[in-house]
Amino acid sequence: MTTEDTVGAAADRGYGDRIVAVEPGSTEPVPDSERHGRPRQLFWTWTSPNLEFATIFVGVLSVTAFGQTVPAAVGAIVVGNLLAAVAHGVLSARGPSTGVPQMVLGRLAFGHRGNALPAALMTITSGFGWFAVNSVSAAFALSAITGGGTVAWLVVVVVVQVAVAFFGHNLVQAFERLAFPLLALVLGVGAVLVLAASDPGAPASPDGVGGVGGFLLTVGAVVGYSAGWSPYAADYSRYLPRSVSARATGLAAGGGLFLSTTVLMTVGAASVGAATAAGLGSDNPVANYTGLLPGWLAVLTLVAIAVGAVAANVLNVYSGAMAFLALGIDVPLARARAVVALAFGSVGFAIALVALGDAAAGYEAFLLVVVYWVGPWLGVVLTDQWLRPTDPDLLYDRTYRNHAGPIALVVGIVVSVLLFANQELFTGLVPRLLPGIGDVTFLVGLLLSAGLYAVLVRRTAVAPPGGTR
Repeated sequence: MTTEDTVGAAADRGYGDRIVAVEPGSTEPVPDSERHGRPRQLFWTWTSPNLEFATIFVGVLSVTAFGQTVPAAVGAIVVGNLLAAVAHGVLSARGPSTGVPQMVLGRLAFGHRGNALPAALMTITSGFGWFAVNSVSAAFALSAITGGGTVAWLVVVVVVQVAVAFFGHNLVQAFERLAFPLLALVLGVGAVLVLAASDPGAPASPDGVGGVGGFLLTVGAVVGYSAGWSPYAADYSRYLPRSVSARATGLAAGGGLFLSTTVLMTVGAASVGAATAAGLGSDNPVANYTGLLPGWLAVLTLVAIAVGAVAANVLNVYSGAMAFLALGIDVPLARARAVVALAFGSVGFAIALVALGDAAAGYEAFLLVVVYWVGPWLGVVLTDQWLRPTDPDLLYDRTYRNHAGPIALVVGIVVSVLLFANQELFTGLVPRLLPGIGDVTFLVGLLLSAGLYAVLVRRTAVAPPGGTR
């Protein structure tokens, strides 16, 4: 199918700005007749999904696992989130001009077939990994409020998430907008109380890594969490009119991501010392956090945790389905995206059900594993966007090849992990020799892939010699 065919097929959709309507089609460009909205809507699109306990828990890890004092943790949190927000804003700003999902845009840097690798990685980490993490978080929160069974609440949570993602883009955006005031108010009040009860001068945890290594591990975990949204970026800006400001689009998306993650991760770091001072010694970080709050606010916070997890997962299911379709697998259905979203929800539910047995295990490692591929991927796509103009005709041309992208991605992942990975499952050569170095896999992978791609791209990108694109 040519680009012109996909645009023509999309033009007949009649979807527009209707909220309670199933978004038709697959990954084809959004025609101008369907464009709507303003850049500012991206602020709550990228704020609401981060107003959840998974964000707070990254801050908790910075103190308990990585041995940082609160000031050091806040420094690492700001650095990591700033890096992630800048990348996210740059990628989001490209959506209105092209009207295609982020993983389809990736074909410019990786070629049509080569793009299958990052699309598959995103399918696994977002559609399955993050979906399970957030579903379990919401189920535990609702179970704590009602005393009901966790499995029963998991079913409810998954049904709601998949239903919103099934309807598609407009309902997803509406859900994030409606969730924003509840989440901002409840978690904002809680944040003020927790920060007031904290002691910024409290010593670092003796059980953590500490030092420069702990600081770099914190930065890596923060980037792993926040930059994990970058492969979704254009999915939620592509319906904006072509005429909108690219700068306003990028600032709204990156600003929402930076503000929400930085505030809640800071609160998470502060909550550790506050919980210790209050005599809360539970191994459950949610119980420690809510134990710092008045009873009525603790209940509302648990509700907000559940809503925030759902807000994150409707993006995970929706963009996971988009990534799967960007693999280039033909799904000959008028509602291909919606059907794939249903399938993803079913698989994600099964994974979440297994994860209920030990929900906290592996979260730290999962954050770092995510960043192991996202860093090199960002290096490639950002370098491609900087070096080369966008050619929409190449996005749907199955003969287009760009070997520089896959080569740079694989080399970036393999070299950075083998040399610099630092976690329980695997420790690279450099951390074994210098244990205090922490984990700089993200930075090394990003820079290595970016540099290698810049060298190779002009030699390996192969456009068709003049046939139909």
